[in-house]
Amino acid sequence: MTVVDDTTATTREGPRRPVTVVIADDNAVIRMGLRSLVESSPRLRVVGEAADGDEAVRVVRATLPDVVLLDVRMPRRDGVQVAAEVHCWSKVLMLTYAHSPEVVRAAVEAGASGYLVHGQFASHELEGTVLAVADGAFLLSSPAAAALRESWATVVPEPEVAPVPVRPDLGLSARQQEVMDHIAAGRTNGEIAATFYLSEKTVKNHVNHIFARLGVRSRAEAVSVWLGGS
Repeated sequence: MTVVDDTTATTREGPRRPVTVVIADDNAVIRMGLRSLVESSPRLRVVGEAADGDEAVRVVRATLPDVVLLDVRMPRRDGVQVAAEVHCWSKVLMLTYAHSPEVVRAAVEAGASGYLVHGQFASHELEGTVLAVADGAFLLSSPAAAALRESWATVVPEPEVAPVPVRPDLGLSARQQEVMDHIAAGRTNGEIAATFYLSEKTVKNHVNHIFARLGVRSRAEAVSVWLGGS
């Protein structure tokens, strides 16, 4: 883990705190190249580096940079997992070779504010992108934007589920409604009694009260009224 003390840059407008950056990539050569690019700008300052996902979380927590330059494929914890944890502390700019639709979408959903693909942007564009992300912009390189559009285009919308109609109780008690459901299913008084651990006489009393309440004389009529209320 490498942590560097922050300093204050001087611009033509006077002293101004530079945008602080953490670089997280398991490739030491890439980290070195990114550090060189970042530190070539007086408006940016590298305050830490990390070579794997766990280390990235620790460095970001320790330095609280304005922007994290984050690779996707890293040991111990991948960049998407890291983004999900650190985006509440710092802006996350994915900087990686991976640009499959699934990865780009996952990174954005994890909280990334930008996504650049190595080899698809000019070196001088990195400064502007980092500064814009630090200011709250959401930026994607062309390959990342195309991948995200492809990801959205392949999402199949979930079918709408029709609301289940609520059957009116028709004046029946909760127990009578349960008995009526079993009558509608074709069960006999004996079967209903066994289900609810009641005597057949008690079930018969429920049935008689149901018939009276529904104004019917037979089970068939009761079922017709009951189902007709669905």
